[in-house]
Amino acid sequence: MKKYKVNVNGTAYEVEIEDITGAAPVAPVAAPAPAATPAPAAPAGGEPITSPMPGNILAVNVSAGDAVKKGQVLMILEAMKMENEIMCPRDGKVVSVAVNKGASVESGTLLCTIQ
Repeated sequence: MKKYKVNVNGTAYEVEIEDITGAAPVAPVAAPAPAATPAPAAPAGGEPITSPMPGNILAVNVSAGDAVKKGQVLMILEAMKMENEIMCPRDGKVVSVAVNKGASVESGTLLCTIQ
C-alpha cells in the first residue's frame, strides 16, 4: 500500500493506493507527441493573424486590399458557443485572407495577413 498527497482545486487530500494485481510495477510509457500541422506561410513582409483557438468562422469583415485600423474587428470566430472578435493588432493593409465564412479552423490556423 502506498500513500500519496493529492491537491485538487486547492484542497489537499491524502490517498492510499493498494496494488491488487500482485504484479511488478510497470514503468510509465511516454505518449507519442501529436503531429503538428504547419500553418500556411504568410506573404513576405506581412504580419500573420492566426486563430487563437479552434472554432468556426462566423463572419469575415475584411478582404484583400482593405485598409485596417488597430482594434478593428477582422473576423468573428465561434468557439464553445461564444463569439470571439479577432481584432487587428495595428494599422495597415490586408494583404491576404486565408479563410472564408463557415470555415472550421484549428488553433494557429492562418486567418489573414496584415502589412
